[in-house]
Amino acid sequence: RKMADENLRELAVGGDPGTWDSSEPELVVRSWQEGVDLCSGIYQHLKEYVPLVFCSGSEAKSPEENQAYQTLLQSLEWYLFGENPADGFAKLEQSSSSSQLCGRVFKVGETTYSCRDCAIDPTCVLCVDCFQNSVHKNHRYKMNSSNGGGFCDCGDVEAWKTGPACKMHEHGVSEDSAQTLRGDVPTLKLMLKLSFPTREKTDSYFCVLFNDEQHLLEHVIYSLQRSLGCSQREAQNHTTLIDKEGRRAVKHGTLQSCEETKLQVFNITNSVFQSPLHAEILHSSVVSHQTFALRLLSWLNQVVSNSAGLRQIFCEVVLNQEPDSNQPCLISKLMLADAKLWKGARKVFHELIVCSLLMETECKRLFAIEFVTHYKQLQLEFVEDDHDRNVSVTTQSVQIFTVPTLARHLIEEHDALKIIVETIIELFSEHMDNGKLHFQSYSPDKLFRKQMVLYDLKYVLIGKPPLWTDRQREHFLEGFKTFLRLLKTMQNMEPMSRQIGQHLEIESEWDRAFTIQMPLKCILTMIQEWCASDEQVLLRAYKECHRVLSQCFNECSQRNARKQLNTLNMCGHSISLKRYLVSQEPVSIHLPLSRLLAGLHVHLNKSGAINKLEEYVPSSEFQVEKLMDYPLRCLVLMAQVSAGMWRRNGFSLVNQVFWYRNVKLREEMFDKDIIMLQIAASIMDPNRFLMFLLSRFELFEVFSKSSIPRNKDVIQQTNVLIEELLHLIIIVVGERYVPGVGHVKKDDVTLREVIHLLCIEPMPHSELAKSLPENENNETGLENVIHQVATFKKPGLSGHGVYELKPEYLKHFNLFFYHYYKSQQTKAEDEQKKRKKQSNSSEALPPPLPPPFYSTFVTVINVLNCDVLMLILRTVLQRAVDSAGRLWSEAMVQKTLHLICMALQEEKRQLEGGVAEEDVNFDVYLKATRVGSSAVNAESILSLLEKLRGVQQLDAQKDMIIWTLQMFETVKKLREKSSPCSATEAASQKANETTQDKDKAERKRKAEAAKLYRQKIMAQMSAMQKNFIESNKHLYEKATEAPKQGTVRTEVDSTPTAEDSGVALGPMQGATAAEKITLTCILCQEEQEVKTDEMAMVLAACVQRSTALSKSRSRTIMNLGDDCDPIIMHPDLGCGTHVGSCGHVMHASCWQKYFEAVQNSTRNRLHAELPFDLENGEFLCPLCKALCNTVMPVIPQQARNLDSKDTETIAQILTLSRWLQNVAARLIGPNASDSKEKESNLIQASPIAWKDPVEFRSILSFGVQSPIMYSKSIVEILQLFATAVYRVGLKVAPNEADSRVPLMAWNACAFTIQSIENILIDEDKVLFGSLPDRQGLSLKAVLQFAASQRVVASSRVIQKHLTRLMSVFLPHLDVEDTWSILDIDFFHLLVSLVLAFPSLYWEETVELQPSDISCAFNNLYLFHLVTMAHIVQILLTSTTGCPMEQDGEETEESQSAAELYETLREYTSRSLEYKPHGWYLWHCVKCGIVPFLRCSALFFNYLLGVPPPEELSKDSPEGKFEALCLYLALPTNLFKLFQEHKDILSPLLQRWCSDSSVQSLLKGERATVRTRIRECQVLLLAGKNRGCFIPAPYLDDYGETDQLLKRGNPLHLCTERYKKLERLWQQHRILEEITRNQDTNQIVFGSEWQQF
Repeated sequence: RKMADENLRELAVGGDPGTWDSSEPELVVRSWQEGVDLCSGIYQHLKEYVPLVFCSGSEAKSPEENQAYQTLLQSLEWYLFGENPADGFAKLEQSSSSSQLCGRVFKVGETTYSCRDCAIDPTCVLCVDCFQNSVHKNHRYKMNSSNGGGFCDCGDVEAWKTGPACKMHEHGVSEDSAQTLRGDVPTLKLMLKLSFPTREKTDSYFCVLFNDEQHLLEHVIYSLQRSLGCSQREAQNHTTLIDKEGRRAVKHGTLQSCEETKLQVFNITNSVFQSPLHAEILHSSVVSHQTFALRLLSWLNQVVSNSAGLRQIFCEVVLNQEPDSNQPCLISKLMLADAKLWKGARKVFHELIVCSLLMETECKRLFAIEFVTHYKQLQLEFVEDDHDRNVSVTTQSVQIFTVPTLARHLIEEHDALKIIVETIIELFSEHMDNGKLHFQSYSPDKLFRKQMVLYDLKYVLIGKPPLWTDRQREHFLEGFKTFLRLLKTMQNMEPMSRQIGQHLEIESEWDRAFTIQMPLKCILTMIQEWCASDEQVLLRAYKECHRVLSQCFNECSQRNARKQLNTLNMCGHSISLKRYLVSQEPVSIHLPLSRLLAGLHVHLNKSGAINKLEEYVPSSEFQVEKLMDYPLRCLVLMAQVSAGMWRRNGFSLVNQVFWYRNVKLREEMFDKDIIMLQIAASIMDPNRFLMFLLSRFELFEVFSKSSIPRNKDVIQQTNVLIEELLHLIIIVVGERYVPGVGHVKKDDVTLREVIHLLCIEPMPHSELAKSLPENENNETGLENVIHQVATFKKPGLSGHGVYELKPEYLKHFNLFFYHYYKSQQTKAEDEQKKRKKQSNSSEALPPPLPPPFYSTFVTVINVLNCDVLMLILRTVLQRAVDSAGRLWSEAMVQKTLHLICMALQEEKRQLEGGVAEEDVNFDVYLKATRVGSSAVNAESILSLLEKLRGVQQLDAQKDMIIWTLQMFETVKKLREKSSPCSATEAASQKANETTQDKDKAERKRKAEAAKLYRQKIMAQMSAMQKNFIESNKHLYEKATEAPKQGTVRTEVDSTPTAEDSGVALGPMQGATAAEKITLTCILCQEEQEVKTDEMAMVLAACVQRSTALSKSRSRTIMNLGDDCDPIIMHPDLGCGTHVGSCGHVMHASCWQKYFEAVQNSTRNRLHAELPFDLENGEFLCPLCKALCNTVMPVIPQQARNLDSKDTETIAQILTLSRWLQNVAARLIGPNASDSKEKESNLIQASPIAWKDPVEFRSILSFGVQSPIMYSKSIVEILQLFATAVYRVGLKVAPNEADSRVPLMAWNACAFTIQSIENILIDEDKVLFGSLPDRQGLSLKAVLQFAASQRVVASSRVIQKHLTRLMSVFLPHLDVEDTWSILDIDFFHLLVSLVLAFPSLYWEETVELQPSDISCAFNNLYLFHLVTMAHIVQILLTSTTGCPMEQDGEETEESQSAAELYETLREYTSRSLEYKPHGWYLWHCVKCGIVPFLRCSALFFNYLLGVPPPEELSKDSPEGKFEALCLYLALPTNLFKLFQEHKDILSPLLQRWCSDSSVQSLLKGERATVRTRIRECQVLLLAGKNRGCFIPAPYLDDYGETDQLLKRGNPLHLCTERYKKLERLWQQHRILEEITRNQDTNQIVFGSEWQQF
């Protein structure tokens, strides 16, 4: 023992872990067992070595982890197994199979899957692996992102209806291992007690800082910097670990130094608004043992995960209580200590629970019992905790209560329902005010924590009992009674009183109460379903609910005992009521008890148990008027709010009214209030019922007296109240789509909701689902009915797919559908009338025939037949007919007509039911046609309807009036005729059809007359227009010639032009005329002809760096910064400079004034987040608001005309060889003092080609001319634009004198052309004629700008650049650059050479430029050289995948290609191992050279203005390559260039092929890049400070995007939208899209885009 301890001590204090002998743990264990007290021996061992191993005071690092295992845990493993741990674990793995439960613990952000078809509830989820191996991947499923802490439910038979286990977890668990290790229970029990060993005190202490969820990370970092005096980096490390692990030792030293640190932290972080950071001083041994305990828990987690037997033993140890002890079991102790632990310890403890207790069914049950036993204390501690819920042990409730059998067992045996509800009541007890909940001025965080208990109540009610027992009934009803106590505290809570006079100064905090109502809505529904599943429970629950509600009534009656009964009389009927005015007395929206009773009453009716209700609640005690009073008050409040009577109560009331009818709450609020009124209407006398409504609506006198108020506001309010009253009557009588109220099913209810939603407008699936109520499983039932009633219309490139209602379901439309908001009702009405008008049918919108009531509700229809309603209807119609009074409105009449039609439909239904007329008790027709039916000497309703047809204000309702009169006629015929129903129906139908045919014929005649009138007017206007044109011909001609804003008007000069040859280069170059451009400034609207010697006209432009053409995403972007040399562009095109423009033109002076005005207007908007950066010269185009950061000048093309005789003479003299000789001499002359020596070197390099030396000015002999002079205004804009391209392209500060300015201009020109050509290819458009005029003008401006760099840079700088560029073709020039042919993009090289070449003609004393003839030959030879170099590059890089068999024919081109390839093989020393077929080589060259030729054609066309051949403007692919070759003066067999200039090219080919880069490529390998899409949201970024989110190109089955997976539907890539996104990128409109998005979606607080 001593020897082993010495070795351990040496290792613990820094010895080499590799020296640890595996036999030493065995010796240590043997010494423990041989000792007198085993427990003391182990404790002494840990007491000595734990502080030595875990000596840092923080979570163990990797060296300490190794020491901890070898010094401490390996000895424990030896003790546990009695043999080598490796052998012990191997035996366990052999004797136990894998668990049936997956149990994978989810991390934050991990994807989870839930099956919508099979999951018992939405909390049942699968991990990715289990989902992919399960049957659910072929079902309807949802994807979600986990918040962390939950685990995979695969293998849990109670979580899934079908397919509970995936293929990996189909087998069960072997019990052999559990039996084998039964004797090790005392051993494991001893080890679990090691978390709290005895300790000795030393003088070392730690100041430990703990995590909370109140302080921001930035605040903690700043506080640590000040209190500890550390750097920001150290403070950030401390803060990160505190946030991750929950605590961190920030100071190690003596007790005094730690106390000083703690005091500093307290002083710095303590404030009036926030509590200080939590810091504690702990002894070093305490910290060490706590760290070891944490490591021990992690080790136990690993151990029990490897063996089902060990897991069972572990569960037995932690769940069993000590005999003869009042102390709870070990797991209970840990749960009760959870709130005292830090975050890291909690996480390990919770993972241990998941991996052990929750993996065994019996252990899970025992753990659930312990959890419920301590439930109240755990929740109380959680409310006071300062950590998030995901690190609280209370989150285990979702793993327990969502198991149906376990939840029912806990309710039946352990009163779980009662305990949870009592916990809620105790948590809310501090919010009580006179026995009612009152949530004013309370912490929202604490309320959120308390609200979590409501979700536990929802979880425990998920599974209804399939079969009830007496014990289950009793315990459920005990919990139900406790729940009623909670609802009683919410009944009439937070009442409101109408504010009169001044506006409410401090609005009430309404949202807290509705926050509680959200989870309560599902709970109420689920409790009603539990009650409805057993008749006895339902009746007893109804009785108890009625009793508690009666108590509430009695309490209110005692407070209102002084009020006297008032007797109201109307139409011979009377009712006695206590006076109550909603407009003057308090009223509350929250009535959960009343609504619960209404729901239970519906279930009684549906189940048939209503017949036994008298035994439980006698009719004498029912008090129906009191039951309906409070819901009616709430509905009256809604009506008065609509009338504007409560406007002084502020937005708090408006928000409450909104949520009262919102789809998330209306089922248990608005809908239940309507049901309660229907219950009352079915029991009460209909006249008394309506008189009760009139009294509460404060409209009794309006219909009982003839006096009319004089105040306009009062009249307006009264009219709205009458409208709302009529609407409420329509709802009470007509809304029967509730199972138990009307004979309908659940799908019928959903179908009707969908019909009325689609009657508003076609809607996407997400909008429909959002507008439907969800059940406890978050399902709406939409998929069950949507395909029956609607057709799906697929989306386009933007927008989303929508559902359109099938025409045959329009007949079910109800204008006064009770879930419509007013705006929806108006929109639906307009849409339906529009449809009817288009079909030339009547615009009447009659009520659809509702389903029949249940027998107990059938008396509700008597409301339509009562005397009071007849009085109301007659009064409204009489006032409308009189038209003089103001106490009526069109909406009032419309609802009156609707009610009359509903009454006639009910009477018609009875008459058609085969009942004799004398037995029909529904006599609306008789009452409506009888004079004085509702008042003495009153006019009948029918006669009033006849008169309404003549009221002009009701023209929009005439069709409805006619339809109502037709209904009267139909009912009359049914009453008069005694024939069978079928004959009566046929007669009435015939009468209806006759009337409808007449109406239709009248409409058709009017439509044809209107059409003829329109044709006549159009003919007159056309004749007048022709006469005006004939009489003002001169004005018309000028008008047709006038340009549009920002468009180009080009006129040809009077100079005669040569015949167009269709060739852009060489001696056959076509002639071009001088361009005459007239533009209109978008700012001052003045026209100006663009000339080089006048004020500049500028285009708004945007310069940006671009990777849109990059061919290698892995290549590091190097072309930026002060050290960058941009003279050569790599062929990968990793990053270029793109110039774009919206094409809008301004005077330079106008733009300058506009830009200064923008600067001045935004200078004071310091806190506004602008969509553009003024400091970088950005602004928005004044017309289209596109983002711009500079302007570029518009420069017209100059005339070019070649003299045919001079051209022929020069062509004979100036061959390519002679031209190269002249160029070389010219380049050497100005750049070297020893020009003779340099020239001799060139001659030696190519003795065949250059036999005679030439003078360096000999190139001037072929023609020069004076350069074009630009005005000062144009020069300034050229310099401005060049500086912008340089600044943006290299990301450097502006510097006009930098030599790289012209290089960036040329590169921007080349890259812009390549981008345009790439877009044309991608969109399959022709090369010429596809670009819009504005884009063509912009491209021409870019080219003319790039060609005018002599104005920006000195001649010496450009000549130096030209020398470096020509070194690709001319060896031995005095340059240091040596580029490989593989590292050059040859189109960039071509553009730079052509635009820099005129500098070769400049002299020191005079500025010259080549003549038109010289330019033609210079461009030709430069283009031929570059083309040949590009062909060589293609052959070296594109011939590796050659097919072995002959697929093509051998032609002249293929033979020439093979010859050239053989030459290249010789020059590469046979490194080109493969020898492809000639036809394949020609195919590679042709495919590779076409983009270069297309770009070159665009370049020379917009530079020179030579029109291209017609074949390049046609869609047909035939002849395109030949036309390109013709336009660019190339032979169609491109290899002829090599044959014609073989002597010149041989040394060049040899030089190119001998380059080391070429040799490396031919012997190396190629790499590919793969990308992966991980998010369902596209982030567009422009630098560090700008960005926006747009939907990803993924759509669900309903054609909608799903950002952040909010709906969770499976998504599929939409090719069209991906193409649109790709086009946005290729067209360099990312920056513009970001700007427009930010401009449209302006927010107060900007996003930290640099974090992305």
